[in-house]
Parts: sequence; C-alpha cells; structure tokens
Amino acid sequence: MAALPSPADDPAAEHDLSSFPGDAALRALALGWLDSLARERRMAGNTCEAYAHDLREFLIHLDRRLGTPTIPRLIALKPRDVRGFMAARRADGLGGRSLMRELAGIRSFGRHLEREGHGSIAALGAVRSPKVERRLPRPLPVEAAVAATQSASRPDDAREPWVLARDAAVIALLYGSGLRISEALGIARRDAPTPGQDEVRVLGKGGKIRSVPVLPAVSQAIAEYLAACPHPLPPEGPLFVGVKGGPLSPRIIQYAMASLRGALGLPESATPHALRHSFATHLLARQGELRAIQELLGHASLSTTQLYTRVDAARLMSAFDAAHPRAGRAA
Repeated sequence: MAALPSPADDPAAEHDLSSFPGDAALRALALGWLDSLARERRMAGNTCEAYAHDLREFLIHLDRRLGTPTIPRLIALKPRDVRGFMAARRADGLGGRSLMRELAGIRSFGRHLEREGHGSIAALGAVRSPKVERRLPRPLPVEAAVAATQSASRPDDAREPWVLARDAAVIALLYGSGLRISEALGIARRDAPTPGQDEVRVLGKGGKIRSVPVLPAVSQAIAEYLAACPHPLPPEGPLFVGVKGGPLSPRIIQYAMASLRGALGLPESATPHALRHSFATHLLARQGELRAIQELLGHASLSTTQLYTRVDAARLMSAFDAAHPRAGRAA
C-alpha cells in the first residue's frame, strides 16, 4: 500500500486514521473521502472534522457489534444495523438535529464509496432520517406586542414622522392580523384596509389568497400612514413604500423591530415574525378556535397551527409552577 500523504501535502491527512475502526482499505477510503471534502468541495476545516467524527462514531458502533468494519461489511449492512446505531446515539443523549447531521455525514461517505466503484450502502437509504422536533414559536407578552404597534414607542426621533407611522402600520398588521411580513408588504394601495373596512385580502404561500380581519386600531394606523406619506401611491402599486417611494424592503421592518427591542427591553427573539406568533398564541389564550386560527394564518396543515397549543400549554405550566402553593415541592 502506498505511503499516506503528509499533512503538508494533504489537508485530510491531519485526521488520525488509527482512530477509525476498520481494515486498511476502509481507512484509506475514509482518507480519500476527507480529502475530497477539503479539496474538491472546499468544506471548512471544522465541517470536515465534524464529518470525520460522524463516520468514526458509526464505525466504532459497528466494530463493537459486528466486528472489524470492512468495505464488504458496510455494503452488506441491513437497515436494522443503521437503526441500531441511531438508537445507541439516542441513548447517548444525542438530539434529533445532531443525529440527523451525523447521518448526513455517514451518507456522504456512502456516496463516496459508491463513486469509487465499491457499491452502495443500501441500508443508509432505507432508513428515514430522525424526526426533528420543531422549535416552538416564542410570542411576545401582550403588553409588549401592543407597545410595538404604537408610533410613540419608536425611539428614533431623527426619522421622519411619516416613516415612523409607516413602520407602526406594518407592525400593527403583523400583530393585529397575523400576517407574514411578505404578505403585509405585498398589499396593494387599492386594497388598503382603511377605517370602515374590516378585512384585507392578502397573497399567501403557494399563491393562495385569503381574507383576514382588520381591527379598527390597525386600519386607523394605516390611515395615519397614508395621510402622512409624501409619495404618490398608485392604486396598483404597493401600499407601503420606502423613503424614496419604491417598494419597502422587509429589512427595514426588521431594523425597526431591532430598534424597538432596545427601546422596550425586548429579547432578541422579538422579530417581525414573532408578532405573527404572538397573534396566534394570544388568540388561543383567549379561547380562539384552532381551525379559525389556521384559516387566519393561512396554514395549509392544522398540524402547523397546533404548535401554538403547545406554546399555550407551556405558558400555563409556567404560570402554575410560579403560583401554585404545591408547585416544586415534595408531596
């Protein structure tokens, strides 16, 4: 077997191949894979190291249960062998996201093995990636969400009053109607919900149009923006415009929320999208019907909306733990 390259010649040679269980042929293949990641795919050193760690953990597991790993043994793996590895890593305390990343690294090695003409590890393709629990949305407290919609809360006195009124109107739509920022900025001037109108039609994901209710406070905020806006707003043009009269960028509203975080003492999680989460969570907390909330948010699946039931349950349990005389105490 040819001598292995030195670290000066090969960025992958810094990995200690002796730590990879397996015969010489398998270890050489692993080295070639790491070299391809670094040289051909130009992955960062930390990423290559993470992939090397993923493969190492897999081979260690196989070595303990099936004996010294070899290329033929990898090709002959059964789905139950891969599932056994996943179960063992779960038992080690690995979360779904980390396990999914480990499998991605192992599958990358499997693809390299196939490209090199050794055959495919069919078991890797026969096993589903682990389900990753979706992170729960983090709503704002009611008082903070309401304050975010008010022009008086804006801390930047150097900005023109009409700009502050515009930002307040957009944020009022996000919280008051549960809109995505793209939906709010996609409203045309002719569809502006001004006082006397109690709904607005928006274009949501998948090109679906839906009608959402508009609170009087929201339509009033929009009317104040329209009265102050110095730019002509053609009926077919956007309702919300930037300082030069062009379409308003979502980044401007993100910046406005960032300013509010400092002014109101809100956490980093207080983003424009958090206002949409707050809309749903606050409705649910006041006995809003889940199917109705699904329609208002424009969710294609009720399971997406059901995330908010868990948010509310978490809020209730937190309140219970803080207030109940027996909470946190031995029975």
